[in-house]
Amino acid sequence: MRILIDAMGGDNAPGEIVRGGVDAAREFAVDVCLVGQEEKLLPILKEYGVSLPDEHISVVNASQIVEMEDDPTSITRKKPDASMIVALRMLHEGKGDAVISAGSTGALLSAATLLVRRVRGIRRACFGPTLPNGGKGTLLLDCGANAECTPEYLLQFAYMGSFYAKELMGIADPRVGLLNIGVEETKGTELQKEAYRLLSDAQAQGRLRFVGNVEAREALSGDVDVLVTDGFSGNVLLKGIEGSAKMLMKELKAVFYKNTKNKLAALALKKDMNGLKALFDTSEVGGTALLGISKTVVKAHGNANARAIRSAVKQAISFTNANVIDSIEKNIQYMRITANGGE
Repeated sequence: MRILIDAMGGDNAPGEIVRGGVDAAREFAVDVCLVGQEEKLLPILKEYGVSLPDEHISVVNASQIVEMEDDPTSITRKKPDASMIVALRMLHEGKGDAVISAGSTGALLSAATLLVRRVRGIRRACFGPTLPNGGKGTLLLDCGANAECTPEYLLQFAYMGSFYAKELMGIADPRVGLLNIGVEETKGTELQKEAYRLLSDAQAQGRLRFVGNVEAREALSGDVDVLVTDGFSGNVLLKGIEGSAKMLMKELKAVFYKNTKNKLAALALKKDMNGLKALFDTSEVGGTALLGISKTVVKAHGNANARAIRSAVKQAISFTNANVIDSIEKNIQYMRITANGGE
């Protein structure tokens, strides 16, 4: 398997990206291709003890970089030799099995849609991070790729999330919930009401296990395995959870360092507290797959370090080896809405 990494994308590029790629190549015995400005990558590789040619590590030169301020909709035309664009083009041409980038989310979504393309019949690709829930996690989708959605988009998100939960999370019959302001089926805007109807129909046909509306306070309860929403609401929920977790850890730290007695308690609980902190550590997860694209594309966090890139490679390997894309392609007829509103 060959993993293509955008070595110039992200806040810590290229140093941490290169180191993470090298660590992954060594640990997982996969081929890692670092795409970026060769004159910057080679010294880092040398410093890290890698001399080219190497059995598992290679470099492809790309002279340009996608910046955060670049317009995502025109990036493939204005910067055709950007590392992200070159990597995605290589993926489309069959020169790799997956692409990982910590660069601009909007640019990655736009370029992947244009160059690699969506699975035929999928209206919009989406991001699906996994939230901690005390068990295997809850897949949240969308979390920012599509600020405005139609009911059909949400139906497709539900199917794609269900396939992901089965194949990668090992959940035999994933429970799908719809994020809403109340549990009653009459709650929400027309988007939620119509999406509720479509998801209920899929449940009646035995194709999805739809458990109804879910309020934000229950997102981490473990009562659902897949939580479906539009990208705007999903992003607000995700950032709210991240902010709450950060504040909670800060307050706990203040309590533990308050006096000698508490410091002793903190020492006794250090291992458990590290485990709690790891639940919200993006370096452990690595990134999120772009669901709906015809090949594996993984978005790493913008501030990804070497450990996060290594984790993203592991995730890309798992996603590529799973049958998620194949399941989407085989079930697309159930995921589309006809002109008269039926399935």
